[in-house]
Amino acid sequence: MKPAGFDYVCAETLDEALKVLGQYGEEVRILAGGQSLMPMLNIRLAQPAVLLDISRCQELDYVRTEGNELVVGAAATQAKLEQWPELSQYAPLLYQVLPFISHFQIRNHGTVCGSIAHADPSAELPLCLVALKGSVVLRSASSQRVVEADAFFQGMLTTALQPGEIIQEVRFPLARPGIQYAFDEVSMRHGDFALVAIAAIVDSAHVELTVGGVADRPRTARWSRLASEELELAINDFAWSLNAQSDTHASAHYRRHLVRQLGRTLIEGAMA
Repeated sequence: MKPAGFDYVCAETLDEALKVLGQYGEEVRILAGGQSLMPMLNIRLAQPAVLLDISRCQELDYVRTEGNELVVGAAATQAKLEQWPELSQYAPLLYQVLPFISHFQIRNHGTVCGSIAHADPSAELPLCLVALKGSVVLRSASSQRVVEADAFFQGMLTTALQPGEIIQEVRFPLARPGIQYAFDEVSMRHGDFALVAIAAIVDSAHVELTVGGVADRPRTARWSRLASEELELAINDFAWSLNAQSDTHASAHYRRHLVRQLGRTLIEGAMA
């Protein structure tokens, strides 16, 4: 299919983008890498009156550290983050996750913030943002606000983003000493959306498990460090709480099984 008709605006500065958003509000869809939006346009799931392209906005194309956070601008691609020289040191979870995201051709165009805005519950970057307790900076023509990741994702393909707002940047807390990070996922083929994706974060006193691909958005459970049998029971309870659904790719039973098996393996590996 072909997309419905729309007006195209290419903004080269953030101010230009905010002006268009202020003028057209909810009639605008933002194009950065287009890897999620273009298919939605082609099947007419999205039919904006105005397509606002920010891919040439250099002031939004950055990956840098600010204080104790890794900050990624709205125009920065996933490949730019993946190739950032200090990624493994400052953000080991992202370093592990990025090679799982689709294929390098997609990462060359797809943006980090675009994946966050799309909010697919099977996508890896929203899971990372929730697991690390990151935040999203939203800008409009009149204001700026910062929304914590757990509040930003509100359901399948649903976020706290309001008409007239743009994600200016996302912020991932930097790795802290003494904490272990682990990630794994199961998909039909490498690069496909995950049937189940799991991130584990372990310190000397607690264990956190964040799961994507099962519930309508990434979900996290936190426990004190438990003995093996207690941990198995806790993960099983968490797997059932996610309300897994069967679809053409996997049954609910299989998804719960993956949460139990991958979760326990990641946690025990990180504790060891």
